[in-house]
Amino acid sequence: MGYNLVRYGVKDESIAENRMLVAQVFEALDDTKPQSLRYLVLELENGEFIHLVSQDGDGLTGLAAFKAFSADHAGRRSTPLARSPAKIVGNYRMLAGEVVPA
Repeated sequence: MGYNLVRYGVKDESIAENRMLVAQVFEALDDTKPQSLRYLVLELENGEFIHLVSQDGDGLTGLAAFKAFSADHAGRRSTPLARSPAKIVGNYRMLAGEVVPA
């Protein structure tokens, strides 16, 4: 299973909306529980978001919540979207037992 890293900046006035839309995607994932999907989203202090995704099929892109997230994505961004293949070369307990803040 390969990974893709997606990175983009968000306009200051759109950060809260982007966070909310990402949260809705994770709620939908909790409901549907696609087994062939691995997905992580990070928010940096400078308003950039990083998505790390690995999927077989459309477990993410087929979700209505992801389609809503994608609908005006370009309008929320402050930088172009950068996408690149990635591979994990090491992982020590990353996010094991982490609780996502509400």
